[in-house]
Amino acid sequence: MVSGGKDSFYAVMKVGYIDIGVMLVYEFPRPSPHLINIGKSIESLLNANIPVVVKSVRKGVEKIETIDMLRRLSATEVVAGDVYIDEHLKYMEEVAKEVGATLIEPLWGEDPEDLVYKEIEDGVEPLLIGTSNNISNWIGVELNIDNINSFIDQCKKSGIDPLGEKGEYHTLVVNSPMHIKKTRYRKIDIVEYDDYRILIVI
Repeated sequence: MVSGGKDSFYAVMKVGYIDIGVMLVYEFPRPSPHLINIGKSIESLLNANIPVVVKSVRKGVEKIETIDMLRRLSATEVVAGDVYIDEHLKYMEEVAKEVGATLIEPLWGEDPEDLVYKEIEDGVEPLLIGTSNNISNWIGVELNIDNINSFIDQCKKSGIDPLGEKGEYHTLVVNSPMHIKKTRYRKIDIVEYDDYRILIVI
């Protein structure tokens, strides 16, 4: 289960290999930064040798359509990048059970702050493509070993989970040890939605 963001990508890195990435498009009141930048997300996953299938799931029947999709792919193992939100884990457990697949959650139970450091230290290069307004000065910035301390400090001072597990910010991985080449991009615009900002890249 991939989005193009750092946690789902790092989960793939930890597992080492997957046959195919499944990117699900959900209907949210506020557009998802991953959906707005879906072309670039797919490009970056392909640059990392991860084939991608994209499926739009309708509101109210997301679980049914997800299960159907995984069955069509004859999935025997499902890899996800959940860390500590119990509802997310329970949802994935139910999906995997219905599919008849084994659920693999390599990041589950990690300390959120420690995990961010591990991702960066292991070579994940995430671009911030969505942020809440209180960390909006970071939008369009690539996190790296030189700035990760400052980013985490500001998150903590702003009362934000440094991992962004609840959607406080979203990222697009543009480079990693799995990448054949870095994903190049150009910043086009920043769109505001209430207390949230989304970067558009091409």
